[in-house]
Amino acid sequence: MDLQLNEDQLAVEGAIDKLAEDFATSPVDFHGFALVSDELDKELEEGGYFDIAAVPEMGPLSAAVSTARLAQLPYTAEVALSMLVRPHLDIELPRPFGVIEHGRPGRFVAQAKTLIIIDGPVGNETVGIAHPQEGDVEALPDSLYAYPMAKLVGTPEVKQLDAETAETVKTWLRVALAAEVAGLMQAALDSTVEHVSVRKQFGRPIGTFQALRHRLAECAVLTGGVRWLALRAADSGDAGDAALAALHAQDSATRLIYDMHQMSGAMGMTLEMDLHLWTYRMKALLSELGGRGGQAQVVADNCFA
Repeated sequence: MDLQLNEDQLAVEGAIDKLAEDFATSPVDFHGFALVSDELDKELEEGGYFDIAAVPEMGPLSAAVSTARLAQLPYTAEVALSMLVRPHLDIELPRPFGVIEHGRPGRFVAQAKTLIIIDGPVGNETVGIAHPQEGDVEALPDSLYAYPMAKLVGTPEVKQLDAETAETVKTWLRVALAAEVAGLMQAALDSTVEHVSVRKQFGRPIGTFQALRHRLAECAVLTGGVRWLALRAADSGDAGDAALAALHAQDSATRLIYDMHQMSGAMGMTLEMDLHLWTYRMKALLSELGGRGGQAQVVADNCFA
């Protein structure tokens, strides 16, 4: 499979990099969890970036690259679902998007104009679309997940999708998850590498000690693996590829979160260091779509039937 970007995809990648420059650092006076940028969302909307998956010259591969890049920012916006799920559902659906899975709180639900409702018995879930009205959702401002979290408290009308469309939506939800986690892992790794390069112990940067270098190298391999599996899944659109990418993303994120915080020491537990903006977002993604067990079952059904 050739994942080399064409000229149009490279142009989009460059444009996303340029756009991201204005959001690359968090405000000096920010000491919270959810750093949301309406301006980032607005620039992406006005630039037409949420529609790139539907453009043949760019497609889902370009959308996955863009999702991973934007996930590296300290700021967050509803990107992954709009870029990777909406074009395969109905690009005319109003965004932002949110997901309510088995009644649990979800990311960007308070801001969402379109909700994907996943319910029913595990392994045989139904998927529906709802458009919440005022009073249907309740924000959870005290959440530690570094996303704006909210829960569904009303009963909006839900339009159930047919089985084939539901499976397509779940496939692209997994691709979106993997692409977002790839970016979050890279940002967390970069932040930790910067820390261990300047934090000294015994008269030298702790990043020069072999034990940490080995663990950082392992985390870099995991991060690269998640990225390439996410891009493969975006390029193929295959349910097995998507589940494998999501499984590796959730499994690798569990390891990386632990290592990055341990290597960052006490600083990694403060709000002064941006590390939590990426690791706590990953924590929110660990249980989505059934978690590792759910992804493993889909991998077994699609890759080893």
